[in-house]
Amino acid sequence: MGEAEYDPAARKAEQDEITKLIDKINIPALISRASALRGGLTCSILQDLRYDRSTRSSVMGGMNYHIEISFDDGISWLARVRRSNATSPPAELRDYILRSEVSTLHFLGETQVPVPKVFDFNFCEPNPIGVGYILMEKLPGSSLRWSLATPEQRKKVASQLADIYIELKAHPFAMTGSMHHPGSYDLGPFARESLTDFHDSQMKALGPFFSIELYFSAHIRLILDLIVRQESYVDRAVDAFLIHRFLLDKVPEACSQRLLDDGKFYLKHADEKGDQILVDEEFNITGIIDWEWAYTDSKSGAFNSPIVLLPVADFYAGKTSIGEDETFFAECFEAKGHPDLGKIVRNGRLIHRFRFCCGYDLADWEGFLGLFAGLLGAMGITSDFHWETWKAEALEHYKNDHQLQQVIEMYN
Repeated sequence: MGEAEYDPAARKAEQDEITKLIDKINIPALISRASALRGGLTCSILQDLRYDRSTRSSVMGGMNYHIEISFDDGISWLARVRRSNATSPPAELRDYILRSEVSTLHFLGETQVPVPKVFDFNFCEPNPIGVGYILMEKLPGSSLRWSLATPEQRKKVASQLADIYIELKAHPFAMTGSMHHPGSYDLGPFARESLTDFHDSQMKALGPFFSIELYFSAHIRLILDLIVRQESYVDRAVDAFLIHRFLLDKVPEACSQRLLDDGKFYLKHADEKGDQILVDEEFNITGIIDWEWAYTDSKSGAFNSPIVLLPVADFYAGKTSIGEDETFFAECFEAKGHPDLGKIVRNGRLIHRFRFCCGYDLADWEGFLGLFAGLLGAMGITSDFHWETWKAEALEHYKNDHQLQQVIEMYN
């Protein structure tokens, strides 16, 4: 199906999905519940709950649909409702991810990190509202648009972001995993579809782990198993298997920044492209949102440069030096009395590249080749990378791997 045919079909599928979702929501019950939580204060939903492409970006993302609830005193809440479409995770995992998000927001609410307060949640279906939901505070501000910010505005945001990272540093954990029980700060398995296996209809999420090496090894082994089971990378199965088999061997080297780590783990936002940061007109950070998939990471992973600061063109071209925004970020840590975090930023390119390559969507083949070449260069393996040469050598090196043999037989 060509792009011209796909777009109308995709729009129609999305419209049908959202219309069906809205039809399930008991609006009077939602308004009544929000009002009761504020002692009977009158509230209403001002937006027209129907599918409208012109306003879709303001009410929904890829995972959630949002309904704004306005109270008579000017306060606004958001009802966060999980979408359900062909790419949505199974209900059991969906609910686990939602529980993890609520747990994470409860934890962060006890810190100085600016996040929305959670007032109510119910993941059971059916319930009086008709769908699983989270009722949370609507924070002021709008999503950061980094590419449109001036150098001074970028520096202002980076300095504030450094303060938020420093606050997270003050709250270490003993393992890497995700929060999973509202009201408790215990860690459980990772709340993410890519880190969850479904075998014989049983959900098995990876983790928690006591070392980042164990995490990476388990993650890559899951990818290899999914390739063998023809559940992932079906269009480039042999290539994907060789890449991830190589990455599995390189886990110890990728985790070689042990001198920067301290054996503890720290909470990390899972999607740091920049739109999770809310700012006001003066570029003061008003909040960090969208904490689903959040997890604890090693010190060198948790406090590395967020994706939004990466020099994208240079990064994908395989260049090893950090960018101007990252350099300033490191200087912020150093000026604020945390040279250890500055050192992590200055030496973080290897772990960036390794993480990007694990599970990368090979539909963007040219983008992957640049990342992979950069990884090989950062590891000192080669500065003259050619895919076909590397692939031939990898086929020879792993020729006795029984899973590789299975993959080759399936796709020949």
